[in-house]
Amino acid sequence: MMSSATNFDFSRVRAALFDMDGVLYRGTVALPGVNELLAFLAEQQVTYACITNNASRTREQFSAKLHEMGINVPAERIITSATATSVWLRARARRGTTVFAIGMDGLREALFADGYFAEQPEQPEYVVVGADFEVTYAKLATACLAIRAGATFVGTNPDTTFPSERGIVPGVGALIVALEAATEQKAVIIGKPERAMFDTALQLLGVTAEAALMVGDRLDTDILGASRAEVASVMVLTGVSSIVDLETSTYGPALVCDDLPQLLELWRRGSGAPRAR
Repeated sequence: MMSSATNFDFSRVRAALFDMDGVLYRGTVALPGVNELLAFLAEQQVTYACITNNASRTREQFSAKLHEMGINVPAERIITSATATSVWLRARARRGTTVFAIGMDGLREALFADGYFAEQPEQPEYVVVGADFEVTYAKLATACLAIRAGATFVGTNPDTTFPSERGIVPGVGALIVALEAATEQKAVIIGKPERAMFDTALQLLGVTAEAALMVGDRLDTDILGASRAEVASVMVLTGVSSIVDLETSTYGPALVCDDLPQLLELWRRGSGAPRAR
């Protein structure tokens, strides 16, 4: 289930997928080693993307947030569950398909900014549910009626909770569960740990699963999702999951690292690159 550092083949990795909160930063503080690792990937000509279940912000807003912490990641390198949802829908729906969306800037821009989908609350072909911090009963009722009338029910991600400054609050998954109960229909979930999120990232980066490496902090989303997508993974211990969680799990990463500096050192050693002085 978990390889030793000496037998993991870093030389085959042509793309890295990074979770964000708990891997690149925690709250509003950058974690050690982020820029050094990104610089190393550039030296090695390894591409990368940041993939997050958080669909509340646009890619540009996430890029600006990272910049404020001293992490320079272009917007096009950020893939949210809203991005992945839009890609998934476009592969299945023609231009002009009607959609009713519950969501914030991140989802609304991904779906409607270029006019590919038509926003329509009455009898839409799809109902898409993402994070909405100002959700109302009226929105939920509209979604419920549309799903019961035959609209395909899609959820950006399954996270039932969301960390805020006030503590843990309801996440997208809580809204999805409520609508599943009211409609007796299961949602199609796009975000981690479902493989649609990973398939989108691999497609946008132009690499195969065998040439990718996921770096995450959550066993139940990052690592499980990578496993389902047949992507090797590294779990860093700077976020949610711990070594104790691994002891009772039936799946796990290829490697566990304390943090990004340790991952960088192992990657340098595994690729034959000289150690940093």
